[in-house]
Parts: sequence; structure tokens; C-alpha cells
Amino acid sequence: MTTDADPSVPGDIAAGCLCIAGPTASGKSAAALAVAAALGDDGMRVEIVSVDSALVYRGMDIGTAKPSAAERAAVPHHLIDIVEPFAPYSAARFVADAGECIRAIRARGALPLLVGGTMLYFKALFDGLDRLPAADPGIRAAIEARAARDGWPALHAELALLDPPTAARLAPHDSQRIQRALEVRQVSGRPLSAWHTRTTGAASTAPRPPLVALEPRDRAWLHARIEQRFAAMLAAGFVDEVRALRARPELHADLPALRAVGYRQAWQALDAGGDPARLQATAVAATRQLAKRQLTWLRSMPWRTVVDADAPDAVEQVVRIARELATVARDASRD
Repeated sequence: MTTDADPSVPGDIAAGCLCIAGPTASGKSAAALAVAAALGDDGMRVEIVSVDSALVYRGMDIGTAKPSAAERAAVPHHLIDIVEPFAPYSAARFVADAGECIRAIRARGALPLLVGGTMLYFKALFDGLDRLPAADPGIRAAIEARAARDGWPALHAELALLDPPTAARLAPHDSQRIQRALEVRQVSGRPLSAWHTRTTGAASTAPRPPLVALEPRDRAWLHARIEQRFAAMLAAGFVDEVRALRARPELHADLPALRAVGYRQAWQALDAGGDPARLQATAVAATRQLAKRQLTWLRSMPWRTVVDADAPDAVEQVVRIARELATVARDASRD
């Protein structure tokens, strides 16, 4: 799925959409399905566009909390199961794929509902992507050699000195993104965060789509949800899912897909003999850190409408707000 649209140039493609974002385990999927049902009752058809860098991969179902077949039958979902785990998938490709989906949904007379927790994808869709410097094989090789010697956490610490905003959004073992951030800094002399800051020209006037953010008031509530959800994934056969991925000769632990939170820890646990208690602890800790980074991203989107994810009526609040904002989104798509 591709389009000729230039992802480096922000346009109005997202202006006629409604968006729901939030950290992992905050209840986005349940809220999205409730919104789709409520708007459907109001006579407005909805199709969901996933904004999730893990849901794009086939064969990675349990550990990504992928919507069930019944949920996908009830409401059309897009950008799920579109590439194999060995294939690269980038923010630029997401912008192109999402733009194609959004245009097709509008052509069918439906409302695109963008739902997910990959905040870089949201930002790329809203603001466009700067044309970053081309990869430099020599610099990449040097960075990889230093990582092999010192470890990726050491390079993450270096990045925190050179580019604090980018480092704050990356995990210490996110080798692909740490490498790219250091490479961009060395090639251009500018931190990656400066390339992603668009404050003039078309970007500053690009319309912002309505965005509902599910953010817990009590972090302990989210931590408990994360722990419960991972326990449910283990009970549903997550380790067997990772074993099946390990059995495929074209897949290995260094692929971006298999460095996703949960999968990385399960792969490492199986390498070490498969201690379930240790897997639970390491995966939950990594997921908590992911949620923290997602909330940091959300705070950089001040136009969002925040709903307390831990409120007893959180889903009802999202539905009420969505009903109000859907009219705005639909009118924007007609302008």
C-alpha cells in the first residue's frame, strides 16, 4: 500500500479525521469500538485506521493485543497485518499508507477514526516529516562497533547529552532509533529533534484534527492494567507465539518488529531457558517505560482533549466528546 503523496509535506489529509490516542493498556480499543457503535447509531459510518507500529506485522497477534476477528468484522480496521516481521516499516510509509486509507474511507462516505499509541506516527501524520539526511554506511558501522563494545545503553546515555528530547522518547535498548539519532547528529550537526520540529510555513498552519487522549490520573492504575494484560497474554499463549516466530529462519532478534516491547523480553527469556516469572517482570517493566514515553509524547500535543483513562465512565466520556468532535471532523473534510 503506497501513495504518491510526499510525507515530508504536511497537508490537510488528517483534518477530516477523529483521533483517539493514549498509552498502552489505557483502553483505546474499547473506546474506539464504543465510538464507532455510537456514531453508527447516529447514522455516521466509521472505519478505524490503526496508528500502531506493531499491529502492522503478521503473525504477531497476542503480544500486540491485536483486535479480534469479531471486532474487525464489527468495524472495518486498516493498517493491521500488512507486512511480514522481517520487512521494514517506517513513519514515512505509515504517512503514505494512512493517507491512502483516509482518502478511501472518505470516498466511501465514512469517518476515519485514527486509534493507537505510536505517537511518532501521529506526529508525522499531523506535521509531516522533514527530509532527513541520507544514511551513511561508514558512520553506521562505527556506531554499531561502539555499541558492540560499550552496549546500547551507553550510546543512549550519550544521545541524552546530544539530543535530550529524542533520548527521552527512546528506550535504552532501542538500537535502531538510537543509531539513527546519533547518525543524523553526526551527519548534519543537528539533533534529530530539531529535524522533527516544524514551526514555520505550511506546518504551522496545518489544521489539527480532533484528538481525544486517554491519560490516567493515577499511574498505579495503569501499572496494574499493564500487569494484568501481560498475564492474560501469557495465559493466551504468547510464549508459544514467540516460539513460532523463532522457528522461522528469516526472523531474528535484531529485527525492529521483534524488538517490540514484550517480544524482545520473551525472545530473551527463551534464550535464557524461559523463566515465566522473570519474563513477566521484565516485560511489565519495559511496558511501563513505554507508557511513560507515550505520555511524554502526548504532552507535546496541547490541543488534545484529555479524558481520565481511570475514570469509571471513561468510555462514556470519550463517546460523548467524540459525538461532539465528529461533526467538526466531518465538516473539515468537506472544506
